[in-house]
Order: sequence, then structure tokens, then C-alpha cells
Amino acid sequence: MWGAAGTPRLLPAAWLLALHAGLLVGVNITSPSALVRGTAGKAALLSVRYASASPDKPVVKWQLKRDKPVTVVQSIGTEIIGNLRPDYRDRIRVLENGSLLISPLQLADEGSYEVEVSITDDTFTGEKTINLTVDIPISKPQVLVASSTVLELSEFFTLNCSHENGTKPTYTWLKDGRPLNNDSRLLLSPDQKILTITRVLMADDDVYSCLVENPISQGRSVPVKLTVYRRSSLYIILSTGGIFLLVTLVTVCACWKPSKKYGLWECRR
Repeated sequence: MWGAAGTPRLLPAAWLLALHAGLLVGVNITSPSALVRGTAGKAALLSVRYASASPDKPVVKWQLKRDKPVTVVQSIGTEIIGNLRPDYRDRIRVLENGSLLISPLQLADEGSYEVEVSITDDTFTGEKTINLTVDIPISKPQVLVASSTVLELSEFFTLNCSHENGTKPTYTWLKDGRPLNNDSRLLLSPDQKILTITRVLMADDDVYSCLVENPISQGRSVPVKLTVYRRSSLYIILSTGGIFLLVTLVTVCACWKPSKKYGLWECRR
């Protein structure tokens, strides 16, 4: 029976029967991981393995998915066909099982890679997609503060988590080793890099540190001790210091008297 386009209506059923009977064969591709996390400057292996009944060498094509797909490499077996793009030269290898080795990695290599493996005797092409992330490790962070001491009831005291290197950082603030979250007094910046204490209380007298993480590494700062002084204590310190200074001045003034002999001041007891 024929359809309007002149094709047999039973073709899909016949196709399924042929596939079930093993008359139609294709390349089967498997991968141990759909996500590979790489480090800039090091190597990354996009590992796949193909299976085929044909003894012929496979035609392997790797593409980087973009708005317009970028052909990374094409090969027959491990032999690369044609010229590689300048940004891939001396960095690309295709292994016997179809895997792609990139070394050294660049940040621009990050993305979704699709591999196609076809063999002459096989009816269907095998396909697989692997996502690659590329990052720079986090360098050791440090907590920056204007002063390690602060007066009770001071407003908008800030602690800044700083580090030189590292891509895609996420920040966590720790007080005495326990994570901090936003509340009415403790405010975290949108990226959580800066912690602001809007109104300092004695309860804020503690040890603070920050943890910075990305997909491949993490770093933790050296703890910083924040000392909070009570305002009443400050008044006592200032009062005591003022009294001591006054007593000292009175003693000095009482001791030093003018000398007629030399026309100078000298201490007489």
C-alpha cells in the first residue's frame, strides 16, 4: 500500500523488523562520564568508547557546540584529516577508541562537545555529548579588615574575602567555624564576598574566616580575631588615662621651679 508521497506506508514497520533482526547496524558509543572538569594549563580527556561489527577504521568528528558549531577535529582512526584551527594546533589528539585529548587546556575550551563516529559498513552514526568545564584553581584567600578591634555599637563594619586567582568562585563566611547567613545585622554582598556587620554587638567578638570554592578546588583563609570593646570600658580607660596624665602634669609643675643661679628651670624637692 502506498502513501500520497509514493512511499510504502508499511516502511516504518519493515524498518523496525529489519532493525530487530539485526539487518540494520550502527555504531554504539558509550562514555564513563558526561561531565569532565578540567584545570587550565593541564590535560583533559573526553573519554568515549565505540562498538561496531565492522573491522574498518572509524571516521571520528568532534565538534564544540556554539551558536554556530565549531569543528575541533576530524580523523580516520587516529589520523587527523585536514588542518586544525590555529587555536587547536599542537593541543589535540584522537585516541584509538575515539576519545579526545586536549592539552594544555585553555579557558576558551570550556563547553559542550559532541562526537560522531561513523563506519562505512554501518547504517547509523553513533553520537555522544560530553560537557567540559575549565577553571583556574583558587589561591589562598585572606580576610581584609580596616582594624581587628572595633567599638561596640559601631555601624557598618566590613570584612572582605580577597584572593588573587580562581575562576567561578563561591564564598562562605564562617564564624568560629560555623557558616554565616544573612540576618538583620549580618549582611552578605550579592556574591557573598563581603560581610557587613550593620551594628556591632559584644556577641560579634569572635574568630572569622572565609571559604572560597570552585569546581576544581577550594581555599580557606587564616582566621581573623575580631575584638569588640564595650563603650563603658572605653570610658573607664579614657578616664583612668586622663587622671594619670593630670597627676603627672601636676607633679612635674610642682617639681620644676625657676633657678636664680642659672636663669633656668630646675627640679627642687
